[in-house]
Amino acid sequence: MSTMISEVYDAFRAAGVPDDKARAAAEALSSENLATKADINELKATQSLHGWMIGFNLAFTMTILWKVFN
Repeated sequence: MSTMISEVYDAFRAAGVPDDKARAAAEALSSENLATKADINELKATQSLHGWMIGFNLAFTMTILWKVFN
């Protein structure tokens, strides 16, 4: 049986969600599949690296095309 966040469960129950659905939703939210701040920072760093790589590739390709056709 997985753990659940009791505050989320209580909020769903207060909103009128049936017990089984509130329990399932609270258990799903407590799973370890949610992104952390470290995960998001890692994605930002990777995105920045990819941006630099694409920019360098574009500049290098344009330089080669300029030399070939000029």
